Amino acid sequence: MLTLKDIHWQLPGGEEILKGISFSLEPGKLKVITGPNGSGKTSLAKIIAGLETPTSGTIDMDGTDITGWDITERAKAGIGFAFQQPVSFKGLTVRNLLEIAAGRHLDEDTLCYIFEHVGLCFGEYIDRHMDDKLSGGERKRIEIATVLARDAKYLVFDEPEAGIDLWSFSNLINTFQRLKETGKHAMMVISHQERILEIADEIIVVADGQVRTSGTSDILPQLLADEKGPWCPLRKDV
Repeated sequence: MLTLKDIHWQLPGGEEILKGISFSLEPGKLKVITGPNGSGKTSLAKIIAGLETPTSGTIDMDGTDITGWDITERAKAGIGFAFQQPVSFKGLTVRNLLEIAAGRHLDEDTLCYIFEHVGLCFGEYIDRHMDDKLSGGERKRIEIATVLARDAKYLVFDEPEAGIDLWSFSNLINTFQRLKETGKHAMMVISHQERILEIADEIIVVADGQVRTSGTSDILPQLLADEKGPWCPLRKDV
């Protein structure tokens, strides 16, 4: 279990972005963090990944305090982070990228398993180059594949739906559902999308750096009812 306890974080200039966030990520569960722009969601993801260090509060992973660990230490320990906009790597094939992520040679059975879980054809993509010839949806799913190649236990995704088409978005939903079914991964997804919120085990609404409300998908009707409110998080443009 990955547990955040009373996490605070402020910018170098002094503005406090996170104001006491606490929750846990459990294997086999998908938690969706939602809320208005500027509420601190991406900052929260960066703190879990080790890109930022909290001003105060602690992060515990399976009984170990990892608050001071950097991104490399956390990645080695099993925390995977997928950026909102995947990076292109000219000169690398998909196979190269997955083996770099895994830190070892990957046999065909392992690669097929990974490709199956992200909804891509192994034979069609394994030797493709990581360049701008890949669509946004393809790059997004390959980035998820790199997280799986590391066999990360804790998976953090920052707005994975950004910049992808409807077909790719549907496949992304299927990917999250398949990952949940394995029971191996604890997942946190930052999203405004109703279809992602619908498959969440828990929805956490963050506004002004604090948890405003949380619950199962049963709270969706209330969020939808508040759609015209000043902090409604939902978006339906995909």
